[in-house]
Amino acid sequence: MIQSMTGYGKSVLQLPTKKISIELKSLNSKNLDLNARMPSMYRAKELDIRKLIAKHLVRGKVDFSLYVEITGEDTSSKINKTVVNEYIKQLKEVVDGDTTELLKMAIRLPDAVTTERDDIDEEEWTLISNGINEAISNIVIYRKDEGETLNQDFTDRIATLKELLEDVIAMDPERIDGVRARLEKGIADIKEKVDENRFEQELVYYIEKFDITEEKVRLDNHLDYFIKTLNSEDSNGKKLGFISQEIGREINTIGSKSNYAPMQKLVVQMKDELEKIKEQMLNVL
Repeated sequence: MIQSMTGYGKSVLQLPTKKISIELKSLNSKNLDLNARMPSMYRAKELDIRKLIAKHLVRGKVDFSLYVEITGEDTSSKINKTVVNEYIKQLKEVVDGDTTELLKMAIRLPDAVTTERDDIDEEEWTLISNGINEAISNIVIYRKDEGETLNQDFTDRIATLKELLEDVIAMDPERIDGVRARLEKGIADIKEKVDENRFEQELVYYIEKFDITEEKVRLDNHLDYFIKTLNSEDSNGKKLGFISQEIGREINTIGSKSNYAPMQKLVVQMKDELEKIKEQMLNVL
């Protein structure tokens, strides 16, 4: 079953002193383009996080976010009293003001607040890792649901292409008869006597140039192969894209060889269906 590259997954962890929210968002991309946002204390684990996400999401433009909200009394941010007092002293030399107002100004200046960086507790990291796996599971479920919608759309459009191909096959004898009739009429109009055997040979040669038997067979095979790949266990958007290119090549050749307006109308409809498939294909994992 195919998967979409569009998805969203989230998990929330409530630890004793903090609440951690983990979010994953993804859009279509040729390769894996991962952007990770997290507090600096978790950067040591960024490589592990990237490997874990890459293993499950494979492709797409992925945004990973880890948010921390302190809910307990402990905080890693501390006021640097010495620095703040020195700022207030210097400010008093510049302007007259209430101490409270000067404090508000001082606290915004560099190094007034320091952050104590703690190492990640292994027990905490285990919980966060489980939360990341939960978010990944949620985004994969989202991708699969989107993939089911894409799968149905592709199946319907391939079925339409099959029907149009059957119309082309049914119309082909009429097209060849029309080509033969036009050639014979052209010869008759110029009122020239021709060698019948030679004329028949030239006619066969000319008609063979417009023969689309191979294209019809290959196109039918490509459509079957598309459905087979679509229903395989793995989602392979790149492979489906290559098959779509081959389908387009056969349709274009049929169009260029047809030399018959009713058949060319069918070819235009086939191209329209294929173009819609290619547009949706950009979002397949």
